[in-house]
Amino acid sequence: MSDTPLEQRIQTLEQQMQSVLMRIQSSSAPSPPTRDWRKSLGMFDDHPVMQQIDKAGQLVRQQDREQGAA
Repeated sequence: MSDTPLEQRIQTLEQQMQSVLMRIQSSSAPSPPTRDWRKSLGMFDDHPVMQQIDKAGQLVRQQDREQGAA
């Protein structure tokens, strides 16, 4: 542990934190883009595996309809 008195260490940390906050507030860098699930819609429409998945899903739904009607 350091021999520096606790009060001095706290004061140093407060100054460093103030410096960090000033840099963050004055930063002109744009904020990072938000992740949006809607950007992925349609991403795999033309992929053969996705077409197989869609066909299998349609088959399951059709079987459910037939069972419900019976």
